Amino acid sequence: MDGMTTASAAGFEVSGAGLERKAPGRPRSAKADEAIIAAVIALLKEGVSVGNLSMEAVAARAGVGKATIYRRWPNKDALLIDTVRTMKGPPPEPRGESVRDDLVMLVTAARTKRMEDFGRVAACMLPEFFREDELRKAFQMVSEPRRDVMRGVLRRGVENGELREDLDIELTVLMLTAPGLAQNILNLVPNAPRENFAELLVDAVLRGARP
Repeated sequence: MDGMTTASAAGFEVSGAGLERKAPGRPRSAKADEAIIAAVIALLKEGVSVGNLSMEAVAARAGVGKATIYRRWPNKDALLIDTVRTMKGPPPEPRGESVRDDLVMLVTAARTKRMEDFGRVAACMLPEFFREDELRKAFQMVSEPRRDVMRGVLRRGVENGELREDLDIELTVLMLTAPGLAQNILNLVPNAPRENFAELLVDAVLRGARP
């Protein structure tokens, strides 16, 4: 991407533990961090492609110097991955009382306004995934914590008899996550239900997942 190095080579470790940015050499301003991330999101939402996104444009929108960005992120790839991580936020914690209720909560969390914005940003990044394998892997690692939470809910359902013993966990996770992501990015169904989207999706999947 614009001659930038990949995320793993630029201060991020792509592993099962996620992505870790190198420790900064001086105390950082949380306000500047937030302004820079917000600038990236705003530019991508406005239709600026990842290839055309420049550190100069981000700095101008954020109201900071370009050097301020480079003290925090060594290149554009690293900044993009941190933007995705920030938009996703920490995964929600299931209550553990009902598989259905926990799945509805997880799907609902992925349908917030923030996640709709994330869908628009992800749509801008998709073309880069075909050109930058390391960036795609890094993006996947950022998404894994939420998927792991859903896997845990499904495994618990299998163990306590709420779900079939032969349930394909990975396929079920895909069935529960892909529709919301596709809708956020592509708006495939303009009049898709919003208020009860999570309930309808979970119930449709559970019809085939229950014993």
